Formats: sequence, C-alpha cells, structure tokens
Amino acid sequence: MDYVRLGDTGLQVSPICLGCMTYGEPDRGNHAWSLPEEESRPFIRSAIEAGINFFDTANVYSDGSSEEITGRALRDFGHRDEIVLATKVHGRMSPGPNGQGLSRKSIMTQIDHSLRRLGTDYVDLYQIHRWDPNTPIEETMEALHDVVRAGKARYLGASSMWAWQFSKAQYTAAVNGWTPFVSMQNHYNLLAREEEREMLPLCEDQGVGVIPWSPLARGKLTRPWDEKTNRSETDQFGQTLYQPADAEIVAAVTAVAEERGVPAAQVALAWVSRNPAVTAPIIGASKPHHLTDAVASLEIELSDEEVGRLEAPYTPREPAELRR
Repeated sequence: MDYVRLGDTGLQVSPICLGCMTYGEPDRGNHAWSLPEEESRPFIRSAIEAGINFFDTANVYSDGSSEEITGRALRDFGHRDEIVLATKVHGRMSPGPNGQGLSRKSIMTQIDHSLRRLGTDYVDLYQIHRWDPNTPIEETMEALHDVVRAGKARYLGASSMWAWQFSKAQYTAAVNGWTPFVSMQNHYNLLAREEEREMLPLCEDQGVGVIPWSPLARGKLTRPWDEKTNRSETDQFGQTLYQPADAEIVAAVTAVAEERGVPAAQVALAWVSRNPAVTAPIIGASKPHHLTDAVASLEIELSDEEVGRLEAPYTPREPAELRR
C-alpha cells in the first residue's frame, strides 16, 4: 500500500478509506441494513491486513453503535498510533433543542460521547457532518478549535456543503487564528459530479484533501440498474440520490469493465481516484470482494477514451444531498 498526504498536511493515509457506516446494530438508529458486530469485525480486520489505515464513522451512524463497533475492532486488530480514525458531529443524538447541530454545547458534548464510544483519547479527524444554518459559523469554528487545543482531535474536516459555505468557514478560521478544515468529505461519483464545478477546484487550489462518500453510488455502479439489495430497499436517504437516467452511465461502466475483464466496482473507483483533487474514496464493505475490488482499483489506469465513454452520458442535476 502506497500512502498519500491528506491535503497539505503531513498526515499519511491510505488512498482507500474504509467507511464504517456499514457496521452498526441494525435495531439501533435508521440503518436496518447495517451489519452487527460479529459480522462487522472481519471486514475491519481485513482492511488493516490490506494496509488500509484510514477509517471513517460518525456519531449518528446506528445511534452510536458504529463508533462502538469500530472502536473495539480497531483496538483489537490495529495499533492506535498507526490508525487514522475519523468521526463526525451534527446529526440528532438525543431529543430536545440541543440534541443536534453545531453549537458549542453540542460539539463539546458530542466529542466526549464519541471518544467514550470509540474507546480512545482522541480522534485524528473530527468532521462536521453538514452545515448548521442555525449556529453562527464563528461559534462552530471556535468550538472546534478548542476541541483541537484540548487534544481531543488532531485535525478538522467538513462534509457536504456549498463551496461558499466552506470558504466562509475557512475564512472565519483564518482571520481568528483558529484551526481550519484540512479535508472535505463530499458526494462524488460517476452519477454525482456537481462537485466538479466549484468544490473540487477549491479544495485542490487550497490544499484541502478530498475523501468522497458513496464513490460507488450506494452500489448502483457495481450491478445492473434494476437489481435490488437489502440496502437499496431500506436506505431511504440513498433512494433520493440518483435517477432512472443514470442507468445509461451504469451501462457504460459495465461495458468498460467487461472489456477489461474486471468487476465494475474497480472501474468506477478508478475513475474517482484519478481526479487529482481526490485523496481517498470512502468505500463500504459488506462482502469480502468489496475490499478486494477497492484495493485492486488503485492499479487501474483508465485511458482517455474510456473516461470519455464513462462521462458522456452524465447530465447536470441538483445536488440531492444539499436539498433543504
């Protein structure tokens, strides 16, 4: 495994990040398709054995059980000093007016809860899961800076927002001498390319690492368009992200993969990774070949002709993940 820097930082991460939203108790939270602990642990162990050192979760995944499962597995199978562990804050974790969001109260409360569930003294990357329109960005950025100053996080990251919002957050940190974001976790794949307009060029120019979520479009880029899975049938958020016209893109991925004699997942991931702004796609793994395909995709170099065929069917659309 060849490691890469996360943006302009000195932090070395694997060019594949294992997304741990897949791992959580199915009867907790709203991810009925997630894998319980005993089914989850072999995937985290296999990722470490493959050289993956970058793991991403969130407080809201499976009502905190993803953090619990991830933390225990990483303690058992990895070495804390070598693991790059990321989690997030924003989503609702308790009832009441202060049970979610990015207020100082919420951030200070939720970082401690995340550390307890993860069983660690610090996270390497603490990310805001979404933009909070109800909290001044100054309050959020100062609170996050204090989390870093307290030694509870090494770096800060953001996820899924408009480029102007990200710029505002970075400017606010800069003028106040606070810790800026070093990464952007956004929605980017062959079926969702709107980030190419502003966010990806912004991150590349400013030295911000990009770690896209759903690089395989919830698995839609890996199988026939009409094929159903347990997750596709129960993932309500995922059902809002893509549209029937995307079947033409899936067909193009399948055609290129068949010509190369490789699984479609490898082609789709190779396309994401080839963007110079991208540091490490975040992949989910619920079957052994998911990890195998992710690592193998790093060896695929797509030709200009293949890239043209993969990109040609795309049509502009509203970024579904940013709808209010």
